[in-house]
This record gives sequence, structure tokens and C-alpha cells, in this order.
Amino acid sequence: MEIDIKVKFNDTKTAFSYKSDAELKKANFIFTLVNNPVISSLAIRAVRLGLFLRLPIKGLIKNTVFDHFCGGESIEQCRPIIKKISDHNVRAILDYSVEGAKTEEGFDQTTVEILQTFDEAKSNDSIPFGVFKMTGLADTALLEKINSKKTLTAEEVSAFERVRNRVDKICKKAYEYQIQVLIDAEETWIQDPIDQLAYEMMQKYNTTSAIVFNTYQMYRADMLTNMRNAHHEATMHNYYLGVKMVRGAYMEKERERAEKMNYPDPIQPSKEATDDSFNKALAFCIDNKQRISLMCGSHNEYSNQFLTVLLEKHNMKKDDGRVWFAQLFGMSDTISFNLAKEGYNVAKYLPYGPVKAVVPYLLRRAEENTSVAGQSSRELTQIRTELARRKSA
Repeated sequence: MEIDIKVKFNDTKTAFSYKSDAELKKANFIFTLVNNPVISSLAIRAVRLGLFLRLPIKGLIKNTVFDHFCGGESIEQCRPIIKKISDHNVRAILDYSVEGAKTEEGFDQTTVEILQTFDEAKSNDSIPFGVFKMTGLADTALLEKINSKKTLTAEEVSAFERVRNRVDKICKKAYEYQIQVLIDAEETWIQDPIDQLAYEMMQKYNTTSAIVFNTYQMYRADMLTNMRNAHHEATMHNYYLGVKMVRGAYMEKERERAEKMNYPDPIQPSKEATDDSFNKALAFCIDNKQRISLMCGSHNEYSNQFLTVLLEKHNMKKDDGRVWFAQLFGMSDTISFNLAKEGYNVAKYLPYGPVKAVVPYLLRRAEENTSVAGQSSRELTQIRTELARRKSA
């Protein structure tokens, strides 16, 4: 589909204006490593082995990938970065990225930390959203059992009720503070109970506007239909639908499991099919803007440009509060900062947490940049273009 491009993403001066020369050189080093699949794979294995053997590698991780992709180890440490990017009209989403809490105590502690991000957001206009992953609040095996529609024991019913209470506590605070909350997506085999809770919360808290957002991974073949059904339900029950759209994060895992367990592959047959579904979903959301609020979580240049065209086509203001663009901190600055310069609503996911606890997140970023066609080479080209521009300036 040909579009009349409204925002150009080749202005590296704007994109990296918040980075010092030293930070840009560090970014160049990181993406040079990530862009080489062999070196990247070896580095990822070395980090995993080093952590397993309890080698003193925290400092190395912190001074490289952690500093590039994360805001800090605490909310307090994130504040200077939030201020730095908000000076360029880019907002932040505090994302407590600690993974692997397996106990009820761990789930409760994660809930407390997430609630603190809302307290921070209440006092800082540069933080328009909160976010959480359900696997930080619930046992994965429990979610999988519910997803497979197996009968729960009395103990499991109680455990899921505690999960519901944790989610409600977060969404209630979001509603009270009028700060929107994003519920991240997970793998297909645990997603159904997450959707169930998300829609329960929407019906409860999205009565006058979209506060609670569910996440739609458009690389799933059924996702456009799911979104349309969700819109129908919201209309029927008179609440607003919060939609966060991403392409998806678990493709290889999904395909391997489907093959191993002999059920139909839930993933789109090609990248083109995913892109087509994503862009159709953008159009669907804007067509139904009276009922839907949208966060476009994408690192794809075309999809972001397409959304700017849709806004213009519908005579919507660039900063219409129902539409946000979002990218991960440390990636796609040419998209984020150029959109923000033009007046669109833009936010960066800003992960934080203790270095060792955030490593699983960091390894996924490294693997994603290596495996997604062109992602790391595009980042590298843009960084080097800006370094050359500064040198000749």
C-alpha cells in the first residue's frame, strides 16, 4: 500500500540529540556486536554461563547493555533519563523488568513495586502509562492449566483469586490516578486467562475512557479477529477498549511448541502477513476511535508512518490523547524522536530493576536485534551516520 509519508525517519541529529558522543560510541559498540550473529551468540552464551558460575560480571553488563537498554536499578535512578528524553517531548513508561518471581511472596513484592511506578507517575507528567507482565504476578503453570481448561484444585482457585486481586489493585490505582495501564502479552498457551482478566478490568474501570489496555500480538494468525471481537464486546457492554499493538515476541518458541505438541502453528505464515495484519488493525482502531484508544508499539517505520497518515485522514490532531506511539528505550530513536518533534504522542518503554534480575530481558533484546531482519543493521547505520555527522560538523 502506497502512502504519502508525513514524517521522515532519517534525521539522526534529532534522533540522537539526547545522547553524548560517549553514549553514541557505546551504542555503536553494542550494535556492532549484536549485528554479528556469531559474536552475539557467543556473548549471550558467555553471559549465561558467567551468571550460572556466579562470576563477577555485573559491572561489565551494567556498563554496556544495561546502561543502553535500561533506565537504572531503581525508580530513582531512572529520573535523570526520564527528564532527559522528556526535554525532547518523549515520555517514559516505567517497566519493572524483573522476571522469574515464582513464589506468592515474590508475586506480592512485584505488585508492590508496580504500584510504586504509579505513585511516581502521579507526580511526574512525563510518565503517562504504567505497565506489567502477568507472569510477574502469577504462576505460569497455573495460567497454563487455566488456559487448557483443566479443572483447578481448591488451592489453585484460591491462587488465581489472589492473582485477580493483585491485578485489580494495580488497575484500581491506575483508575484512581487516571494513569493508563498496559497489560503485556505472553505466549499463546497462557494468554487466555490474561485476556479474561484484562477484559474484566476494562469492564470495571474503562467506563468513561480507556484506562486498562490489553496487548495484541499481530504475528498471531487469529489476532485481528480477536481484536474485532474485543471491540464488539466493549460496545455491547458499554466500556472503552484499550489496545496496545505489537508484532510479537515469542515466534520461535511458539513454532517449536506447536510442532513438538502437534497442533496448528498459531503464527502468521510470513512477515508480510504479519505486517498486513498489523496495518489493518491500525486502520480498524482509528476507524473505531470513538470506542478504542491505541498504543502502537512498533519499531517498523512503515507502520508508524501509516498511522500518521490515518490520523490526518481522520482529521485527528497529532497529539490526540487516544493515540500513542511507543518504542523500547535504546532502540529506534529515529522513529521516537522524529515523531515527537512533529508533535505526536510518543513514549519509550524504560525497563529498570537490579542488573542480574533484568538480564533475561536484556538477553531477549540482544536475541531480538540479531534475529529480526535488518533491525540491528538499521540501528548501526543510523548511529554511524550520526557519529559521522558530528565529526564533520
